[in-house]
Formats: sequence, C-alpha cells, structure tokens
Amino acid sequence: MVDSFSQHYHQRTKYDPETIATKSQGLDWSQQPSSYKEYKIGTTYDLKPYLQSTKQDVDSHWWQRLSLFLLCSYGLTARIQTMGEPMYLRAAPSAGGLYPAEIYLVSRGNNLLPAGLYNYQVKDHTLIHFWANDVWQNIQVACFMHPALMVADLSLITTAVFYRSAWRYQDRAYRRIFLDTGHLLGNIELSGSMNGFRPYFIGGFIDRSINELLYLNPEQEGAVTVIPIVDLDARPDLIIPSFPSGLPSKINLEYPDLPDGRLLNYCHQMTEITEFRQLPANPTDVNLIQLDDKYNFPFCLKISTVTSPIDWQDNLPLSGLEDTILKRRSTRAYTGAGLTLNELNALLDFTYHPEHYAAQHLDPNPDYFDLDLIETFVVVSGVQGLEEGCYYYAPRAQELRQIRFKNFREQLHYLCLGQDLGRDAGAVVFHTADLQMAVQKYGDRAYRYLHLDAGHLGQRLNLAAIRLELGVSGIAGFFDDRVNEVLGIPEDEAVIYITTLGRPA
Repeated sequence: MVDSFSQHYHQRTKYDPETIATKSQGLDWSQQPSSYKEYKIGTTYDLKPYLQSTKQDVDSHWWQRLSLFLLCSYGLTARIQTMGEPMYLRAAPSAGGLYPAEIYLVSRGNNLLPAGLYNYQVKDHTLIHFWANDVWQNIQVACFMHPALMVADLSLITTAVFYRSAWRYQDRAYRRIFLDTGHLLGNIELSGSMNGFRPYFIGGFIDRSINELLYLNPEQEGAVTVIPIVDLDARPDLIIPSFPSGLPSKINLEYPDLPDGRLLNYCHQMTEITEFRQLPANPTDVNLIQLDDKYNFPFCLKISTVTSPIDWQDNLPLSGLEDTILKRRSTRAYTGAGLTLNELNALLDFTYHPEHYAAQHLDPNPDYFDLDLIETFVVVSGVQGLEEGCYYYAPRAQELRQIRFKNFREQLHYLCLGQDLGRDAGAVVFHTADLQMAVQKYGDRAYRYLHLDAGHLGQRLNLAAIRLELGVSGIAGFFDDRVNEVLGIPEDEAVIYITTLGRPA
C-alpha cells in the first residue's frame, strides 16, 4: 500500500539512533529568528491598564475580560535574563522557547473594537489594528459558513511562522509547531471559561483564503485554526448547531522525492483544503466506529482511575486555574521520587473528563478535532499503588489496563534522546494514533488534527500537574520506533507526543 504524504513525512522525520547524528547540525545563532511579529502601521489598543482595572462599567468590564483572556492564552508570564537579550516565557509552553504561533483577532465591528484585522502583540500586551475593513464575510465563506461565525462578533486566527521552529528542529519542526499550537488551544479553551467566552475550534477551512485575508507569505507562515469567540456574558443561553471541527483534505499518494529541508513546507501544502469535503457518510466504510476503548486485553490487571475532581476555585471561581496558568513552567529535572496513584488519577481525570468540571464553571464539552483517534499509554516507573510497567488508559471505562510488566527507566532515558526527564519521571504519558486510519477519515490534514489534539491534552496535563505541585514536561524529540517497542504497539501506530510527570528537583 502506498503511503499518503503525511505518512511519508512522518516516516522521514522519525529520529533513529543510527541516523540522528548525520541529520543534526549546529545552530547558527546569528540566524535565530525573533518570536515576535511587528507591524509598523496601525492603531494600537493597550490592554495592560485593564488587567488592574477596578472600574465596574460595562465597557471596562468587557475590555478587562478580553485582556485577561489573551494574557492567559499566550501572554508573557516570566522574564529570564540571558547573556544577551532577556528571554520571555509565555502562558503556553513551546519547544525550545521558540513560540511559532501568532494570534490574530478579527472583529465583526462594535462600539469598542472597530471591524477589521488585529494582531496580538505579545511583547507589550496590545492589539494592533492593521486592517480596518470588514472581512467577516470572507472568513465565513472560507470556513464553509460554520454556524459559530453566524453569531460571534470576534474570532481568533492562529498561524504558524515556520522558520521559528525549523531554525532549530528542521523538518521535524512541523510536528512541534502543531503540538505547540495545541498547547495554545488548551489555554484558549480554559481561559475562555474563566472570562465568559466560548471558543469554537475550526480546523477545516480554505487555507489560501485565510492566508490571503491576513496578508501572509505562505512560504513563511500559514493559518492553523480559526476560532470564533462567543460572548457568553451577552448570550448565556445561546445554542449553536453542531458542525465538525475538522474537515478532510485530499489524500496525496503522488509526490516528489524531496530532499531533507523541504519536507516541512511541502507537508503544509499537502494538508491544505481547497474545497469542501464531507466526512465519510458511513464510518464503517473506513472502520472508524469505536464504541469502546481500543485496547481491552483479556485477563489484564485493571485499575480504576475514578477520583474526585481537582479544585480550581480558591478565593474566587476559577481563580486557582488563572494562577496556575500564569505560573506554569516546564520542569527541567525530577528527583526520581514517585507519585501517588491518587495524583495520577487526578491528572487523567482533568485531562480526559471535562464533564466532571462543569460544577466549577468549566466547559464540559470543549472542542477537539477528533479524540477518538488518539490513544493514551502510561509507563509507570514510580507510582505508589501501581506495579511498574506499561498501561493503556481507557478513558471511557476510566481505568488503567496493564499490558507490560517491567521497569522501563533505562529504556525511557534512551528513547527520550538521553534526557534525564524520561529516566527520573514517576510516570510518562504517551499519545499515539493509527495514522493510516486517521488519513482515511481526514486525508493528509489528519496530521494537523492529531498533533493539535495531543498538544491540547498535553496542556491539560501540564496545568493539572502544576496545580498538584508536581513536575511536568512535554517531549517531542524521541526515537519513534523504540517507543513502539516499549509500548508493545504495532509499527503503524504513530507516536505523537510524550509528557513526563514527576517530583520536581
């Protein structure tokens, strides 16, 4: 069977112990890209004064909500002094601190925010209005008249500036770009609940139309998601008809034999949508019906993960979540000490069961592109109450199913490219997907959706771990095929993302 281009790209960008040294190259620090986009012309709206505003009028309250929403999604949260320019960390994690995502805001037009295009200037927490014409109808057409765009007055558009990540990670950067954007989506969803907005994720749109709308150079930057934002404070009882978050692209079976260095941009082109495509009318045609968790091994040990939800309230509703988002940091080292089973269960509960958090005013049905395609494995090296080994997490049944009995610390150290985080973690979470099945459903665009969803799940794990005062760090660089060997899963099950969990050193 001929691989589609996304399958080909995944195979070509795998890390392998025998070839990784030949593909690695030293970094040219003189060419390090800026992680900020600057606009020389436009009207600036300063969002900083509203962070501390005590005014209670309707207009000031709206600005305060928007300011906090953007700050908790992607704003600067810490400053690290370096030998040169200081490095600023953001609310969402990014591989290598490269932050490939940009946030644009589109306004339909109201008395507070005139119609047109805005860029969120992360560095100084402002919006710059760089295009003053009404473009809302253009977005609706590009998104196939998604029902959320019929009622929303604002929409975010996230894009990826490819070279920011490719400078360091070369062709494999495409994976990291979409994982990083998935982290951002996790923040946008939760920050929306905190500030009275409901974001709707749209991954199926005509790429060329959105790129042209934002005046992007498609060789350097591309649209990733469109996110209509519904103001729940103004329309609390609004019900929007269901519409798929993701739509399929073509399955590309013919493609040139590209040299290294050209795979990333070509992959983005091959995952574009040029016209509306229905999802398969009968999922049984592509074996996509999944009524139960995928792996259910006979006679395996099963451990319930049912637990009490994490409390995010503190002094005010969801103030504990806001504080966690703003203080989140990726852990650099673990002590090697173990977690408790209750802690692991709480992490899984927040990540996979948003319905348990409706009482705390979080959205019980956040948008993903297709979680049925994502599988989760947990390798346990140190969890009190659990045997060491590999477990499959069954979210529907809310249980861990043991599939391998072994201490994998040394293998984890090796397959994570020698990073001590893999060896010293108490538990390591792996997200995988049957790439062939995903491509059958969504075409090559499936590769985007899988990484966006895995990054979104990873960010929920991040925040839950920080709330429980645990250490957490995502890893997107690993020896792919060695992971399959440790997990005992077929070679065609693509490893998408790794999240390590432990006691911070």
